[in-house]
Amino acid sequence: MKMNKIYVAGPISGMSYDEVQKYFKTTSHKLEQLGYDVLTPMIGKSALRTELKLRTKDYTYPISTNHAIFGRDQWMVRQSDIILCNLENSGERVSIGSMMELAWASMLGKHIIVVLPKNNIHQHAFVLEAADIIYETYDEALEYLENLIKKI
Repeated sequence: MKMNKIYVAGPISGMSYDEVQKYFKTTSHKLEQLGYDVLTPMIGKSALRTELKLRTKDYTYPISTNHAIFGRDQWMVRQSDIILCNLENSGERVSIGSMMELAWASMLGKHIIVVLPKNNIHQHAFVLEAADIIYETYDEALEYLENLIKKI
C-alpha cells in the first residue's frame, strides 16, 4: 500500500497569520520535495491574512466558520495516511484543534508522528499513547519521514 498523503497539524491560535502560513508552507514544501501529498489546515485560508492573531473560533469567512474548520480538518485527517503533529512551538496554550486531530487519527488507525519536546504543555497520557512515534525535534521527525518514503 502506497502511503504518501500526509496531514500536518500543529498549534495555530494566538499566532500571526504570517507565522502560521510560513510554517505550513515551509513544511509542505519540504514534504512535497520528498514525494508526499500534503494537506494542512491553512489551505485556502488567505482571507485570514488581515488577522493580527489567529483565534480559536467565530470567524465568518465561509471556509473558517466553526463548523467548516471542524468538518474540513476531520475530512483531511480521514484522507491522509500519515499525521505529522508538531507541538514544538506550543507556548503555554494547549492546542485543542491539534488534540482533536490526534484523536481522529488514532481512531482511524493513521500512522501518527508527534514532535513533542520535554516539558511541553502537551505532555499528556493521551498524546503519548496516540502517537506511534514521538520525536523531541521537528528535524528528527522530518528525517524519519524522509527515510519512510524512501524505504530506508
